Amino acid sequence: MLKKQNITPFKLHIVCVLVILFFTTGFSAYSQENASDSIPAKQPTVEHSPRKATIYSAVLPGLGQIYNRKYWKLPIVYGGFATLGYFINFNNERYTLYRQAYSDIIDNDPYTNSHLDLKVNPSFFKPENIAQLTENLRRAKDGWRRNRDLVVIGTVVFYAVNIIDASVDAHFFNFDISDDLTINWAPGPVLCMDKKLIGINCRFTF
Repeated sequence: MLKKQNITPFKLHIVCVLVILFFTTGFSAYSQENASDSIPAKQPTVEHSPRKATIYSAVLPGLGQIYNRKYWKLPIVYGGFATLGYFINFNNERYTLYRQAYSDIIDNDPYTNSHLDLKVNPSFFKPENIAQLTENLRRAKDGWRRNRDLVVIGTVVFYAVNIIDASVDAHFFNFDISDDLTINWAPGPVLCMDKKLIGINCRFTF
């Protein structure tokens, strides 16, 4: 009887220790799981594609600038195209007017006389001045056509600049420029022709 009484409390102590260890390890594992779950997942960085910016600007001018988030450039792009379009239309109207007048004055048809509607000195319509008027109309026609063609070429160049601008901005979109941009210079030795000379060392920090 005495031996059984000594063994029973020992077993109770072992059971208590095991229960305490179980709850301790269980709660610690649970807390570690919660701590790991609370860490936010790192979001993948979205790559800014220069190819997309180039295609967008080629399809619709200004769309590449929107993709690059350079919204302040939109008034420049659309204002430039609107101005160029206005001058193309203006020069084309003048060219059409003088082309028709020149065609009417040289066809010797009395029923085609649009040149008489031009605002010029009436003395030019005298028979002795018709040759001079004809030459002036030819020069005016060619001049307005040249101006129209130059503006068209300028529009094509402006369109290409719009694409290049979007592509360059896209290449530098993720370029990190630090606020600490400094240059330090100090005197130091310089090797030239196996001779030590005094020079200046420059170091850029950015």
